[in-house]
Amino acid sequence: MGLFRSTVGKLVSGLRKTREGTGVAITTILSGKPLSKQLLRDLEKAMIQADIGIKTAIELRKDIEAGWERGEIDNGDQALEMLKEQLAAYFPAEDRSLRMAEPGSGPTVILVCGINGAGKTTSIAKICKSLRDEGKSVLLGACDTFRAAAVEQLEVWSGRLGVEVVKGQQGGDPAAVAFDATQAAIARKVDILILDTAGRLHTQSHLMDQLAKIRRVVQKQLPDAPHEVLLVIDATTGQNGVNQAREFAQSTDVTGIFLSKLDGSARGGIVIAIRELLNLPVKFIGVGETPDDVEPFEPGRFVEAMFEA
Repeated sequence: MGLFRSTVGKLVSGLRKTREGTGVAITTILSGKPLSKQLLRDLEKAMIQADIGIKTAIELRKDIEAGWERGEIDNGDQALEMLKEQLAAYFPAEDRSLRMAEPGSGPTVILVCGINGAGKTTSIAKICKSLRDEGKSVLLGACDTFRAAAVEQLEVWSGRLGVEVVKGQQGGDPAAVAFDATQAAIARKVDILILDTAGRLHTQSHLMDQLAKIRRVVQKQLPDAPHEVLLVIDATTGQNGVNQAREFAQSTDVTGIFLSKLDGSARGGIVIAIRELLNLPVKFIGVGETPDDVEPFEPGRFVEAMFEA
């Protein structure tokens, strides 16, 4: 499926601030310098500051140090190339495309979750725009009934993108909206139903109970749905974002990560931390504020863009 086509220029441009933080710091440490124990300790510190995570940073430093001791590399420029290969190698070959419903089985249902402020609504707009560009019909379900602004934002995007949105009463049952939206998607024979969800309720257990309820009411009408559960993580929150993702992943069947706000002051190592701690595929990254600013996550291209001059 040709969704979310890669654009080299967009990726490099979108990761400018990430590159200025992560890439420049690491490149400055290594470039043009002979390797030494102190240089490698400085590299390890920079990787930790880049949100890669302490354990992973130590492992990466040890691997580079071992290559140096074996005589395979002897300077910082070679160490940088080795580091790029190591970072890309953290991501095995896997299918990072959207999971779709079997042909003829009804609409594909994408459940989007994440805490408030992570960028869920904008990420939904980006997914919607890419699907629409592929000629897919899309319906939105505003299941975040607890926050009026969430529904309003979704309605604004739906108007701009030319799609309809199913909503309920503010403070109403999110699962009831999900039920109505699923009914509407089936009746109208749309290709894709995207369900927004609440990001913060009175307690975390309440939030997770609501997500489970939404899943149940959708599955009553479409047994194989939701086909995709995307967790939106704000890349600028670093390790806090990883911790939030861990809580969601332990409580609901997350199938992939949408890493938002990488065009902000994010440290790119967060993609490594997510992979190591959660073993979930980063499927898409947000590299700007418009609906077009979305990229499929491709490890090799991402790492190169982080260090692009």
